[in-house]
Amino acid sequence: MPAIDDYAQLQTGLDSPYRHAAAVTPSDIVDLSNVSRAIYVGGAGNIALITEQGETVTLIGVTVGSVIRICASRIKAAGTTATNLVALW
Repeated sequence: MPAIDDYAQLQTGLDSPYRHAAAVTPSDIVDLSNVSRAIYVGGAGNIALITEQGETVTLIGVTVGSVIRICASRIKAAGTTATNLVALW
């Protein structure tokens, strides 16, 4: 039996729980399947990414268990040392 979603009819806002999650394989050429609302970090390190607006940035020294609230379209392989990343949206 599928789980009942008591919140399905509520409008999604910026502080709403994430409704989707997908493991991230960093790539210098392939975008994420969906723009993220956040990235969960399972293993500490740096995250090189491209925002939904096309800016390239590297987040330095991200700690284990962090949830970085950022709209990213790509997590780059070059410069990313953090592991076990999960895109949330």
